[in-house]
Amino acid sequence: MARTDTIVARTPGTPLPETGPGARCSAELTRADVAAMVRDEVQRWLPPAEGAGRDPLGLARIVTQEVRWVGSHSLDRSLLADLAAVRHARRGQDARLDAFLDCVLARYDDRYWNRPYLCLPLLEQFVEGPRAPLTHTGLVALLAADLVRFELCASRRATPVSALGRPDGRTLRTRLRHAVRLLTADLGEDLGAVLLGGVSADPLAGLPEVLARLPIAPAPWAAEWLEVSVLPTSTVHDETFFIRALQTHEMLYAAAARLVGDATACLQAGRPDLAAGLVDRVTAMVDRGQSLFRMVATMRYEAFHTFRESTDGASAIQSEQYKRFEVRCGTPPPDRLECPAFEQVPSVSAELADGRESLTGAWRVARLRRPHDPGLARLATAMAALEASHRRWKGTHVTVATRMLGEARGSGHTSGVAYLRAWVDHRLFWAVPELDAQQ
Repeated sequence: MARTDTIVARTPGTPLPETGPGARCSAELTRADVAAMVRDEVQRWLPPAEGAGRDPLGLARIVTQEVRWVGSHSLDRSLLADLAAVRHARRGQDARLDAFLDCVLARYDDRYWNRPYLCLPLLEQFVEGPRAPLTHTGLVALLAADLVRFELCASRRATPVSALGRPDGRTLRTRLRHAVRLLTADLGEDLGAVLLGGVSADPLAGLPEVLARLPIAPAPWAAEWLEVSVLPTSTVHDETFFIRALQTHEMLYAAAARLVGDATACLQAGRPDLAAGLVDRVTAMVDRGQSLFRMVATMRYEAFHTFRESTDGASAIQSEQYKRFEVRCGTPPPDRLECPAFEQVPSVSAELADGRESLTGAWRVARLRRPHDPGLARLATAMAALEASHRRWKGTHVTVATRMLGEARGSGHTSGVAYLRAWVDHRLFWAVPELDAQQ
């Protein structure tokens, strides 16, 4: 199947399918039901049972249900041992199940950090490889839509799983508005406006129609595995919301990094005009990233600090995609490369060591060879706009972090807000002084 940014939007008023994302809220299972089901299902998978006839998605779904009831941090040790045995016996038979189990077992394996916390090994299969059905921007739309679906369906349920409960009605509507605004770029202004109207008034009153308007994946397997790509460490409602927001952040910056790489290639090929257009698209993505922070700002302080106790070792500072975006704009100065942000992303450091050209490097070569090329002036304007957008993004990040963290240390073993403030003035294009006049 070809990769596509096309996300299927359901036609309002048509009958909804019985199952699947965008159709209706999933059935509620009791704690006792889930405990019995996960025990029975895992036993069916344990060696020496044959693998034929086993449903990898079915196993992932029931394990996810168990995680939603107790949190991945509190999964029974014997269950984790059994899942590790299943993984060892079935490794290589289903790539999606392999990725899912690696994420579930990350703390058991003593390799817990940002990637398994956000279930990125599974999500990346939606966008990587010749048969991947989505691009990163398409996955951004699905993640934002699933966030809307999760919040609405959770509010519809009678019994909360966590004692902290769910956000109040006003907070819910604010959260949904920011999520829908993030979606608008993929749905179009008209459909986005209709959906925004639906969640701004009384979203639960028109729940079937709101769900019907949400986008779905073009490949059924992607829609199905998306359901099991959130593995919160706790039962706190806001942690699931928080994970989806961070996953969206990762995919936005993965898309941005790719576009910056494409812009660099265009500039090297003598097409600064095409490079400028690509950089404009990156700026729009970074602007969208600010909507994510506004959405995260609706998270309740007490909820954040409750689930944060079980996420130590996983931190946004370990974001590979954001660092990849940064180095593709320009090789950071030595003090930046030696800070915790880069110490914790060895894959990005390896990319730097390979000598891949950055946009800054390509710009400096082009300026020497074609100093009077009018296309370079257009590109300079685009790069300056990206720098300004990135500075606003960092400012919003610090504001939200200050509200949520206070004086607490960062979960990536940094000083927290103080660390973020220290890098607010760091520039993507610090080695391009020509941009200063356009700031």
